[in-house]
Amino acid sequence: MTTPPSSTAPPAGLALGAVAGKGRPGSSRIACPLPDGGLLDVGSLATAQRGPHSDLLTAPDLTRLLDAGAPAWREVVEWLRGWRADHERAAAHRLPAEGLEPVLPFAVADYVDFYACEQHARNAGLIFRPDAEPLTPNWRRMPVGYHGRAGTVRVSGTPVVRPSGQRGPEDFGACAKLDFEAELGFVLGGPVPGPVAVDDAAEHVFGVVLLNDWSARDIQFFESRPLGPHLGKSFATSISAWVTPLDELSAARVPLPPHDPAPLPYLSPSEAAQGLDIDLAVHVNGERIATPPAADLYWSPEQMVAHLTSGGAGLRSGDLLGSGTVSGPERAQFGSMLELSWNGRDPVALAGGGSRTWLEDGDEIAITATAPARDGGRLSLGEVRGRVRGA
Repeated sequence: MTTPPSSTAPPAGLALGAVAGKGRPGSSRIACPLPDGGLLDVGSLATAQRGPHSDLLTAPDLTRLLDAGAPAWREVVEWLRGWRADHERAAAHRLPAEGLEPVLPFAVADYVDFYACEQHARNAGLIFRPDAEPLTPNWRRMPVGYHGRAGTVRVSGTPVVRPSGQRGPEDFGACAKLDFEAELGFVLGGPVPGPVAVDDAAEHVFGVVLLNDWSARDIQFFESRPLGPHLGKSFATSISAWVTPLDELSAARVPLPPHDPAPLPYLSPSEAAQGLDIDLAVHVNGERIATPPAADLYWSPEQMVAHLTSGGAGLRSGDLLGSGTVSGPERAQFGSMLELSWNGRDPVALAGGGSRTWLEDGDEIAITATAPARDGGRLSLGEVRGRVRGA
């Protein structure tokens, strides 16, 4: 058994988020984890030291910074790197060690969940269409996705209430097949009114969060013909409290898996498209049950942005893109109970003799991740955690 850190533990790497608590009742402030596990009051530091964009960093969350665009992001991140390394000078701007709670790090504008992992798409196809080609004809030609419900995105640590809905033609009741989906979330900024070229898309991806796309499978299965997920997905989506800037993950950029057929020109960057070599881990009640590898994602975040906007839709600061479930080729790398239990056929054994096919009331799911760091080591991303409450 491996036990992930508590839901308030900051990641071991440069990240930004928002916390509320001591010293400023009823409001929040932007914070940055320090290498020793403490938290830096970014707005206080920026004001005292006349740091870049102090007016943005004294805001209650990251929304105004996201609005400022990539040049401002780079200035802030580079400035913070220096201060995180200077423990003594940063000490005056440390936040209290106790009494702080993470809050949603930015105001979520829109939420789109993609389906970018070929292994997950194949597994789902094999489960539901065992006698047909697992991948639909469009899957290799565009990043497939659906428009989610931004208002149900919650910060890590927020309990998740088991939803109710129609599970069949004459059947309304509490979800009996509750699932998690281990994903990456891409936080966007630099608003634009229309299409974004794939070569420009990285300028609109501020950073990465871990994301749990909670899924009510029985509700989802009945409602999804012909239009796809709706109430089976829209009751809750959890994200980590800390956003790791994309620039911090420069050492984790890796080539995407080979594309066949080649994408259309609007999805073909001038240089090789790159994914992210991030190793996820899924824990149920403290026990690690899966280690999905994000390097296997077929589509890059830049291609998702280009496709999302290709029909004329613009971007707003705080737009959130989910990667879709991350899964690898082995059972131990599957990123959902749907796959791990093969739709309930093969229970997942837990330590102590228990097992799961779907999530039970009281279960706590935690998703953690690590990635190569700029200095040659590894950094951790902020975890995403949630406990299931009964309907």
